[in-house]
Amino acid sequence: MRRWSGPAAGLVAGATLALTPVAALMFRFDNPDALLVLLLVAGAYCVVRATEKASLGWLMLAGTALGFGFLTKMLQAFLVLPAFALVYLVAAHTPLGRRLWHLAVAGLAMVVSAGWYVALVALWPAGSRPYIGGSTNNSLLQLALGYNGLGRILGGAGSGPGGGGGPGGGGFGGATGITRLFNSVMGTEISWLLPAALIGLVAGLWFTRRAPRTDRTRAALLLWGGWLLVTSLVFSYMQGIIHPYYTIALAPAIAALVAITGRELWRGRGQFGCRVVLALMIAVTGVWDYALLERTSDWTPALRVGGAAGGRRLPRSRCCSVPGSASS
Repeated sequence: MRRWSGPAAGLVAGATLALTPVAALMFRFDNPDALLVLLLVAGAYCVVRATEKASLGWLMLAGTALGFGFLTKMLQAFLVLPAFALVYLVAAHTPLGRRLWHLAVAGLAMVVSAGWYVALVALWPAGSRPYIGGSTNNSLLQLALGYNGLGRILGGAGSGPGGGGGPGGGGFGGATGITRLFNSVMGTEISWLLPAALIGLVAGLWFTRRAPRTDRTRAALLLWGGWLLVTSLVFSYMQGIIHPYYTIALAPAIAALVAITGRELWRGRGQFGCRVVLALMIAVTGVWDYALLERTSDWTPALRVGGAAGGRRLPRSRCCSVPGSASS
């Protein structure tokens, strides 16, 4: 964040990530999701460095980070892959043919870093290793593509709680659909700033639509916006097992988008459109956070009233300067 959007945006994004409820909870436990987030953010950093100078080495490191992410939580690590590839393909300062070549080599690095362990397990005698739990034929590859892969997305036998999935099942995440991340199960874990991030993403892409191909602000929006959209859609519609804590994978993207768009919109505050979008982000966040706090109305009731009133009444010079005032 700091490299492309400055130190203020970096601090805001880091603080937002650390304070996201699901992150604050899951970072305390010995759980693969915390390691997965670390590897995905490391991969995003490598993509940033690679895009700056069209560096094959940095892009290969990004692929390696995703490969290690696969070993951590299998196919979930690849949900950010479209965004990583898109950013480099669009914004790297090198001819198209070279960009495609670099992506192919980085893909090979990802396959090697993820596949060595799969190959090792496959070659090791089945009688001399533990059974691959969750698979139907003692195969790690089948586990990755089946129970922990398509089974999670499409549901079906063996993909749901207790072995059953089924249409609309969704495990522990509630019914499938575009509103799943806002429901009573997922909402309080991750959605506090999700509306603001989505509004900022749409506005940011619109305001940068005529920017040069290698524009860093738009590249950042593609990186984190692609991460957010692909992962959100998969989580919203996957039919198999899903737990609310899976949404920790969305926290870095939401934090980054709020910081990036807040900073850029504040810098363009002389334009009426930027002021309108900032006001909308603040108002929608205040209203939605009130609704989330209302779900546990007996816990600190004054907080939800104060938050909603603050989002509505803060003077413009104060409410808009928070995301990036230090760098404006």
